[in-house]
Amino acid sequence: MTHVTERPVSGQPENGNRQLWTAEGSTNRRRTVTYADAGVSIHAGDRAVEMLKDKVARTHRPEVLGGLGGFSGLFKLDTSKYKSPVLASSTDGVGTKLAIAQQMNIHDTVGIDLVAMVVDDLVACGAEPLFLLDYIACGEVVPDRIAEIGAGIADGCRYAGCALLGGETAEHPGLMRPDEYDLSANGVGVVEEDQILGAERVQVGDAVIAMRSSGLHSNGYSLVRHVLLGQARLKLDSVIEDLGDQRTLGEELLTPTKIYAKDCLTLIAECEVHALVHVTGGGIPGNLVRVLPKHVDAIVNRSTWAPQPIFDLIQRKGRIDTADLESTFNMGVGMFAVVSAADADRAMALLTGRGVECWHVGDIVEGTGQVHMLGHHTRG
Repeated sequence: MTHVTERPVSGQPENGNRQLWTAEGSTNRRRTVTYADAGVSIHAGDRAVEMLKDKVARTHRPEVLGGLGGFSGLFKLDTSKYKSPVLASSTDGVGTKLAIAQQMNIHDTVGIDLVAMVVDDLVACGAEPLFLLDYIACGEVVPDRIAEIGAGIADGCRYAGCALLGGETAEHPGLMRPDEYDLSANGVGVVEEDQILGAERVQVGDAVIAMRSSGLHSNGYSLVRHVLLGQARLKLDSVIEDLGDQRTLGEELLTPTKIYAKDCLTLIAECEVHALVHVTGGGIPGNLVRVLPKHVDAIVNRSTWAPQPIFDLIQRKGRIDTADLESTFNMGVGMFAVVSAADADRAMALLTGRGVECWHVGDIVEGTGQVHMLGHHTRG
């Protein structure tokens, strides 16, 4: 660390106006400025890392070499397990859902959201998530808060079966408020080249299986905050009768994103899966279309499920058109599996046995690469 010193300008009194700063070495030095004077505490960062070590260690897989503290994370990939391994990578964040966490001072769930957004993108191509690296930028390193965030990230990695290999916590005083932070992560997975899932495998007659979301997941929160907290002036600590279970609005909005990675990997191993679709920004039509070849369409029958009440609340309070709602939110579906028709029942039985609520939502038919949303949602 470079220290900077302050001294009086020649001819001016030491107790006069603010003085110029010069490099260390002056013989007429009044005080030494440290990194902490600029708002950065290295010691606080060290304490936060120390508090997380046990949690991170519990995410480690046999391939992880070393521990926290190095300049890079090391992962020894056992290439003997694969014929032609392909590495997959994904990066993402949590978005403005973080604003809700910061307002409520609840920080142990957004780390799960962060992991979910990355690993469920990885598994969509059939890749097993191997490890994840996180990045936390904040206005001030408060060790307890960073530890809560990190604990959520570690929990998410355990749920996904991937290692939390390392990361970075950066303190940005003057750029962010002391209570502000932002999160991002990068994940790496591996898949056999001849087992990569996607549009090339999808064919007429395939069944489309929907897997229920845990709620909003981590998309569309700018619209959510604009409608519910802005236009409707709802309070995060208010119990909203429409949401049921005596939950506050804040609790509903902070429901962690469901992680499907292990369930999908099991599904791939046991059934003929042609594609997986992680429903994030763009909603159901905007994501399902990404796995459709040009000669087929996907039929999605809305009458096969009832979205969670939060979606109806947002639509009513914001007077949002259904097409806009469906192009922003997951509407109760967090992941789709496109499977062979012969394996549809088996796939649903397997997912149900793993505790994943699922249903046959539609089929793949001849077409021109479009998604058709038909019917009307049931009300549950």
